[in-house]
Parts: sequence; C-alpha cells; structure tokens
Amino acid sequence: MHDMLVKLYSLPEYSGLKSEIEASGIIFRRPLSAEKSILLDWVNRHYGSGWASEVDVSFSYQPISSFIAVREQAIIGFATYDAAYRNFFGPTGVDQAFRGKGIGKVLLMECLEAMRAQGYAYAIIGGVGPAEFYRKAVGAELITGSDPGIYKGILSDIPHEAK
Repeated sequence: MHDMLVKLYSLPEYSGLKSEIEASGIIFRRPLSAEKSILLDWVNRHYGSGWASEVDVSFSYQPISSFIAVREQAIIGFATYDAAYRNFFGPTGVDQAFRGKGIGKVLLMECLEAMRAQGYAYAIIGGVGPAEFYRKAVGAELITGSDPGIYKGILSDIPHEAK
C-alpha cells in the first residue's frame, strides 16, 4: 500500500458537510483522556491491536492527536495523526453502519486542519487503502516508491501458523 501526500495549504472547505452531519446528531471532537480506554477498546475491536496502539500514542500529545465521531454517546468513527510518525495521518475508521455519509471525510479534515494549525505545509497519509477516497476528498497524490513504506516488516499479533 502506497503513501499519499496532501497539500495542507489548499484544503477544500468542509464546514457545510460538517454542519449537515452534526444536525443529524453526530458530534465531532477530540477524545478526553478519561475516554482513552473506551476508544482503544473500540478501535481494537473493529480494527485490531496495531491501530489501537497507534491511537494510544495520540494520547501522549497535548492536545490529543485524535478526533472521534460520537452519536448517542457511542463512538462511530475515529481519526488519528502524528502517531506512527510525525506528519502522518492515520489510522482512521468509521463503523460500517455509518459509512458513505461523509463522517470519514469530516474526521480526515479535522485532523488535516489541526496539522495545518501546527505548522505543517504537507501531510502524509500512510499505507493508504482507499486511494480514490483521499484523491477525491483532499487532492492527495500517490508518493512514488512508497510501497511498502514505513510498515515494511511490521510485527503482527497474528501467529505465523494462523496466517
């Protein structure tokens, strides 16, 4: 999976999309420290321990370098930045029941806007799965020669015999 590059100085407007989603009862915000174990459990359950480990790193920063989408006091999505490496966006995920509604795009934009506010001009989206989503959402471009990238040789919690 390739990495992608995003120009933070030319991000698209998304406040209308965010307002529309929030009007349906979904809230976008940074998690509180007291919610760390709840978020880590949710991410581990839906996406595995590797992603949960990266989200865990986000709690070592002030402000916390993650955002969550919450509906009726339940997490339905998350996005993290500066976790695997500085200036990297990801991981991110939205509950299957809520995909295709713009929630992932708002979470992405919240993180990218926070990165821009920290002084970054560009962001790297690491190990991209849905490249077309990122291309369409923020004009991200594939980084030539970035496959397998930073995750080459990463350890897995899946026993070798089970693969």
